[in-house]
Amino acid sequence: MIFQKSRKNGSFYFVMGFLIMALLFISSSQTYEQQSQIGLLSKLLKNEPLKENLNGISFLYAGQEVSIQAKGYFAFVEFFIRKFAHFATYFLLGGSFFLGLLKKMNATLLTALFAWLASTGYAAIDEFHQMLTGGRTPLFQDVMLDSCGAFVAVVLCWLVIGIKKKRIF
Repeated sequence: MIFQKSRKNGSFYFVMGFLIMALLFISSSQTYEQQSQIGLLSKLLKNEPLKENLNGISFLYAGQEVSIQAKGYFAFVEFFIRKFAHFATYFLLGGSFFLGLLKKMNATLLTALFAWLASTGYAAIDEFHQMLTGGRTPLFQDVMLDSCGAFVAVVLCWLVIGIKKKRIF
């Protein structure tokens, strides 16, 4: 009953958003070496599955080549895991902010804009925090990736709420 009430008034989603922000802050406080999963990946993927299929992939990200040839197989796989984590955490943050604010603001477009901008702002602050942490590289491209994750979540939440109001589902 309490859980359902906190979901309806948006408090649950605010708590989720602030928990995500705390996890992001802790993560930004760690060096790359503390977060690296290359050792684990080399144990889990010792046969280097799909290496032949991935060999042809090569692109630039923040001025650096991303390919198996440039990074090695396990660092290449880890790159995609890290970038997915960026997108996914800010997807959750943007969605949490939108759902938390919706009941409080009663203006869907303004709520969507504020949730997206707040998430993007936190992404920028998070990258700044990484700049202060040794062994980390803050990237504008990561802020844009984070912002895209938040934007997708806000748009999806907005669409689902719009569809529910029209009683399509």
